[in-house]
Amino acid sequence: MIVLRLDRVMADRKMTLNQLAELVGISNVNLSNIKTGKISAIRFSTLNGICIALGCQPGDILEFVPDEE
Repeated sequence: MIVLRLDRVMADRKMTLNQLAELVGISNVNLSNIKTGKISAIRFSTLNGICIALGCQPGDILEFVPDEE
């Protein structure tokens, strides 16, 4: 399973949801859905914008956690 750690990176950078949404050019609702993991996919252009705005790598906000069997 892929777990989103966007909230942690945003907190480290002291960036609000509104600030990041404006920098990336997406709505607060869409960014909130990404942040809370209520998505099943993310566009590379959105991921690129998030990484530019936060000065991070995709691996900083995406984490693989093996499914429990």
